[in-house]
Amino acid sequence: MLSGCTSGGAATPAPPDAAVVHTASGTLRGTVAPDHRLFAGVPYAAPPVGPLRFRPPAPASAWEGERQATRFGPRCLQDPGSDPEFGRQTDEDCLTLNVWTPPVSERKRPVMVWIHGGAFVNGSGGIYDARWLAARGDIVVVTVNYRLGTVGFLAHPGLGEPGDVGNYGLADQQAALRWVRDHIADFGGDPERVTVAGESAGGMSVCDHLVAPGSAELFDAAIIQSAPCQAQAPLPVAEQRSLEYAAAVGCPDPATAADCLRALPADKLRKPVWFVGIGADDLTGPVTGTTALPVDPPRAIADGKAARVPVLIGTNRDEFTLFVALRYLQQGDRYTPEQYPGLLADTFGPNAAEVAARYPVDRYGPDPRTNVPLAYSAAVTDGEFACVTDRMADGLSRAAPVYAYEFNDRAAPAPEPLRTLPFPVGASHSLELRYLFDVGGAPPLSGEQQTLSEQMIDYWSTFVATGAPSAPDGPDWPQVGDGSYLSLQPDGSRVTTGFAAEHQCAFWSTLGR
Repeated sequence: MLSGCTSGGAATPAPPDAAVVHTASGTLRGTVAPDHRLFAGVPYAAPPVGPLRFRPPAPASAWEGERQATRFGPRCLQDPGSDPEFGRQTDEDCLTLNVWTPPVSERKRPVMVWIHGGAFVNGSGGIYDARWLAARGDIVVVTVNYRLGTVGFLAHPGLGEPGDVGNYGLADQQAALRWVRDHIADFGGDPERVTVAGESAGGMSVCDHLVAPGSAELFDAAIIQSAPCQAQAPLPVAEQRSLEYAAAVGCPDPATAADCLRALPADKLRKPVWFVGIGADDLTGPVTGTTALPVDPPRAIADGKAARVPVLIGTNRDEFTLFVALRYLQQGDRYTPEQYPGLLADTFGPNAAEVAARYPVDRYGPDPRTNVPLAYSAAVTDGEFACVTDRMADGLSRAAPVYAYEFNDRAAPAPEPLRTLPFPVGASHSLELRYLFDVGGAPPLSGEQQTLSEQMIDYWSTFVATGAPSAPDGPDWPQVGDGSYLSLQPDGSRVTTGFAAEHQCAFWSTLGR
């Protein structure tokens, strides 16, 4: 009998090429490994350039023939002065996404749409190698680029109808979610089981999607990592800052500013527009009181107006040490005991003296090179991250199941510069990401840390699949209910009810934080 023929003589059809996916927009050719597939640089919206700059994303054009999907698309336009990827290509034509899948199967897999962090001014979806989640977690992962900084969030009143300006980056994320709804089945994903997830600014975006009218019905669960879901820029403030920004780049006349801004060279718009200042930090990002985001997320959640979906939410034990470290490395800030009251005043205003009494420098050791950065970091970690997370978890849990965690590996691998400081960064902001994604740039995980990584992947992926996290080798993860948190640790994760007390959340609630 000839190979490839059945006993009846009919040829056996060749198996489909796992590297090829046919979509309504055209055919894509990705890459195939033994345990996953990747389709990179897939356009989900039209290039937002020329007349489409400062407008909601338009549909992507279809293409003829086979499109190569083997390389990540350019990062969205960003300021090279705050560039964590050291100059990799940026472009306004950047609205692409990347799809990581398990090997081909007849079964549709649940989907996680990952929104990257970067303070709404830098970063990209291409940083996050999601093959571990696809292979071990048996889920489809979509990582997304969205407009950043000025081109993503400028809220000049001349750019649209009243209240319908800014938030272009948020609209990009919604367009990506719609693309997932319409196309992910072609990649083996289940459009009926979509979790929107993100860290830092990506997690703040998830908070926005929980309350944004345009995001309704686009996802079934949410993951919020290390995201202080706090009040964002109100429209009047954002409009005034945007008018000032436009004047500074050569478009001072509000009547002609829209055409002027759309005609500027892209390099003129790399510097972000800043809406809000908190202490030494300036912030940009989504604008509230707008058509896209009518109500601030914390208020909407407190009022029970958030999407009623399961939420996995958490924070890292030492969040703010990263930001103190970056100031130390980039600006040469060397905090001293004499500077401590001023640091607290810049951050906490009239409450600074009360904060100082709760976070005295001498509690953090005798060495001022160490104790001042650690005291300041602890105060901001508790007041701006941990207790905000605790309050959000409590509010969200009144409407749907909520599972809360604290990442507590204080020896987590960190990039080289963070290992040369006079103070330890501990379980700092973003360090949990390398337990879920292969993000590189740090020493490898130890054996115990690798076990924790696998456990976290199991928890995250079962949450994406079922709305409830579980891991075969980890403790049962209860809903937040009585203040229960899962403390994620390499020597054994454990359930604790001491999170709020450890971070002094009762004190912070008296300050309105």
